Amino acid sequence: MSNKAWGGRFKKPLDPRVVKFNASISFDNILYEFDIIGSQTHAKMLARQGLISNSEAESICEALSEIQDEIRTCSHVFDESCEDIHMFIEQLLTQKIGDVGKKLHTGRSRNDQVALDLRLYARDAGGKTKESLQSLLLVLEELAQSHKDDKMPGYTHLQQAQPIYLGAYFGAYISMFRRDLNRLDDWAERMNFSPLGAGALAGSSLPLDRGWVAKTLGFNGPIENTIDAVSDRDYVIEFCSLASIVLMHLSRLSEDLILWATQEFHFLTLDDGFSTGSSLMPNKKNPDVLELIRGKSGRVFGHLMGILTTMKGLPLAYNKDMQEDKESFFDTVNTLLSCLDIIAPFLKSINFHTDMMEKNARSGFLNATQVLESLVLKGIPFREAHHQVGIWVAEALDKGVTLDEVIE
Repeated sequence: MSNKAWGGRFKKPLDPRVVKFNASISFDNILYEFDIIGSQTHAKMLARQGLISNSEAESICEALSEIQDEIRTCSHVFDESCEDIHMFIEQLLTQKIGDVGKKLHTGRSRNDQVALDLRLYARDAGGKTKESLQSLLLVLEELAQSHKDDKMPGYTHLQQAQPIYLGAYFGAYISMFRRDLNRLDDWAERMNFSPLGAGALAGSSLPLDRGWVAKTLGFNGPIENTIDAVSDRDYVIEFCSLASIVLMHLSRLSEDLILWATQEFHFLTLDDGFSTGSSLMPNKKNPDVLELIRGKSGRVFGHLMGILTTMKGLPLAYNKDMQEDKESFFDTVNTLLSCLDIIAPFLKSINFHTDMMEKNARSGFLNATQVLESLVLKGIPFREAHHQVGIWVAEALDKGVTLDEVIE
């Protein structure tokens, strides 16, 4: 006989190799707090609907709070035979309060249970990401203001193009991260609906109050289509997508700063507290923080492609393939937050060599476009003016003088 929650029709126990292969508790255990919050709300709803007594609901909720404290203090060893964190908590609950604990799963499937836990986790991750993005934006806004009058060369094709201001450079990243924040807000609004009560896929004939559960848990409402409720992972894909865009922006910023820290550019000096040295070359100061951010962006891009590939061929509704959504999602969240939380203090630590930037902004014929436009204002056709300034630049290069000296 099987001792599994689903084992009534099975005549032999699960092969130990399958138990190990099937289990997700080694990574989904981080959902325990969200699972307990969802279960306590579900128990209260069952009591409101007369499906269990008030005293039974209170007993379940109190025991779940005890289990939460015990897991926090590492009083339990996660057992692979329980498959996942949901069954692990239910087993602990039954051990504490007996048959009353077995009533908790009334009107619920692990399909809608795990969908709820993951949405609660995602919503929490979105809130933390928003806070980190806002903190980064504050730092960038401070830098943009303090360097609004500091000239530097602007680049296209990584070639000096026109003079810009360092403040405007930071302003460009402010625009990028504000768009990221807007994407995050859009995602948060779209994903904030509760799947609980959808059951395995077709709901329940029991008088559940899905609306009350959704409202109590802070959702905008229940997901109306129960098939979609248990099979939707769009919100995971969307988060991985917006995380990829954020990290792409962070990677571009990191690349600029890495170049600027070289002796060839010498636009900035890295703070000792945010850089590392070489085990062989004592002269080195390495931008490891920036290089790690640049590298971790590829890791998150990979997670996005992974979840897209996992989901692309699945028939409705729930399939075990969807267990593969968690490890990559958890790692995406952790990687994104770690990068956001280190880049803000890193930026504040940098010593920018604004004198060197301005010197470079005044050399290299960066005023060529300004000269061209001054000719246009005098009525010279643009193409003729462009050609004439090109001739002057070539002459200045031959003579080793500035463009202004040639024009004079």
